[in-house]
Amino acid sequence: MSEKIPVTVLTGYLGAGKTTLLNRILTEDHGKKFAVIVNEFGEAGIDGDLIVGADEEIFEMNNGCICCTVRGDLIRILDGLMKRKGKFDAIIVETTGLADPAPVAQTFFVDQDVGDATRLDAVVTVTDAKWLKDRLKDAPEAKNQIAFADVIILNKTDLVTPEELGEVEAAIRAINPYAKLHKAERCDVDIAALLDRNAFDLDRILDIEPDFLEAGHHHHHAEDVRSISLTVPGDVDPEKFMPWINDIAQIQGPNILRSKGILAFKNEPRRFVFQGVHMILDGDLQRDWKDGETRESRLVFIGRGLNENELRKGFEACAA
Repeated sequence: MSEKIPVTVLTGYLGAGKTTLLNRILTEDHGKKFAVIVNEFGEAGIDGDLIVGADEEIFEMNNGCICCTVRGDLIRILDGLMKRKGKFDAIIVETTGLADPAPVAQTFFVDQDVGDATRLDAVVTVTDAKWLKDRLKDAPEAKNQIAFADVIILNKTDLVTPEELGEVEAAIRAINPYAKLHKAERCDVDIAALLDRNAFDLDRILDIEPDFLEAGHHHHHAEDVRSISLTVPGDVDPEKFMPWINDIAQIQGPNILRSKGILAFKNEPRRFVFQGVHMILDGDLQRDWKDGETRESRLVFIGRGLNENELRKGFEACAA
């Protein structure tokens, strides 16, 4: 029997740290080469630009959520990858923060060609120690991601007290007592503990979802969560942008589940990469803008009750 390609499904709610973990996997010295499939919620792709692995091939799917409208795209990409076996050692699928991992995992069992060529190694779920308890109240996706996990990373432990950390861990264990759990800051987990573990347990999944292997298994997202993508051609002025984004975070933070962006600051040769989860903002200068690369500034907000016109006018007013 030919050896099947191991696949890791990387999931976790918006802003938990999936891309941070993916970058760790791709940049550590492990001697393996990965094919990476990234699915993003929103029409303007940013996640692909946030992945730092220079040698990996990144396949982006931006036309919908991987667990709903673009699963056919996933199968087509996997079929294409199978024709190039030998050029990579494993596949990583990073889902959107709103994805239910069940239909994604199901793909590897109900599609004959995919199942013959690949092996679902593990569903790895990244959780946010600071915000998970809130998300368990209002986001069923967050609970599903934990329930389905073979490996859970309890991330951002530095942002909570020991008592809060204990409460979050207990909440996770109440949903899934079986998964391996690793506590982490900025996803600083031993990569060997995550990959090629042969950890996916179909019997356990059938216990919690008896119809898992039946075609047509499906779910729908909460309709009130939407993505807003904004672009300013050219540079923005950091003296205008920083106060504006801080005000947005303070005023609208509770409704902003996730924000991220790549910005061209005036008189700055490097790209500024911006990340936000609710009121917590982070950002840093990254690589230089390449010769011939269009200098533009892009932002994505994902949340509830967001005022697109207000956000657009505010961002455009930051233009240099």
